[in-house]
Amino acid sequence: MFVPLLLAFGYFAWWPILKSLVLAFQHTDLVTDPTWVGLSNFRRVVADPLLWTALGNTVWFAVLALVIGFPLPILMAVVMAELRRSRQISSVLAYLPVIIPPVVSVLLWKQFYEPGATGLFNTVLGWFGISPVGWLQDPAFAMPSMVVQATWATAGTATIIYLAALMSIRTELYDAAEVDGASILQRTWHVTLPQLRSVILLMLLLQVIGTMQVFTEPFVMTGGGPENHTVTLLMLVYNYAFRSGDFGKATALSLLLAVALSLVSAVYLRLTRKWSES
Repeated sequence: MFVPLLLAFGYFAWWPILKSLVLAFQHTDLVTDPTWVGLSNFRRVVADPLLWTALGNTVWFAVLALVIGFPLPILMAVVMAELRRSRQISSVLAYLPVIIPPVVSVLLWKQFYEPGATGLFNTVLGWFGISPVGWLQDPAFAMPSMVVQATWATAGTATIIYLAALMSIRTELYDAAEVDGASILQRTWHVTLPQLRSVILLMLLLQVIGTMQVFTEPFVMTGGGPENHTVTLLMLVYNYAFRSGDFGKATALSLLLAVALSLVSAVYLRLTRKWSES
């Protein structure tokens, strides 16, 4: 009974991966016959000066997403767990942005970030006498602006996961903490967070992997600007493949990113294994 499912999964998931391993060592535009070039694609990728700019931008996006977006779902889940009567409606409201298609969400926030005085955020700033800000046009604000939008669009999923984990914590632990006179903050620090340790470690790894593959936000919002300050690694892959027509080079960069993320994941899981199991 599982054979059809395995065949479908293998054909649509693993077969493209195996094909990409070969494609990374070829020069092809997917129209003419490919030619074997060995490691030439990898050398050309490493020699591209824009690669290091894209890598720095991608890492900066991941760092900002961890600082801004990682603690927020935990905080929201803890607050929602305390709101026993309105927990259901708050869960729906938290998850609502996830339902919106990513491109629609990005275009909506792009309107909010309009540089003129008519933009939503600049209108709010105008109420306090602050001049309009070029949110996506200023290199200092472009990346944080995208991180805020990405956090709003994706935090709901992590919030629901944390909330489900919170519901599995034994109530006896909270009862004992209340008997000892622990406040809400003390119960959160000494009971909730230790019980969520394994979930937090897993979500941290998934967020790092996800943010290192950011594409939709910079592609739709800024197109990599201003002055390549928001070009990311996946945007570079897209440019190689669909603007330069060099699919071998694009696949080589994709393979390098996959190997790097695999190594980071392996090291991370090894370093956090004892902590997550303790």
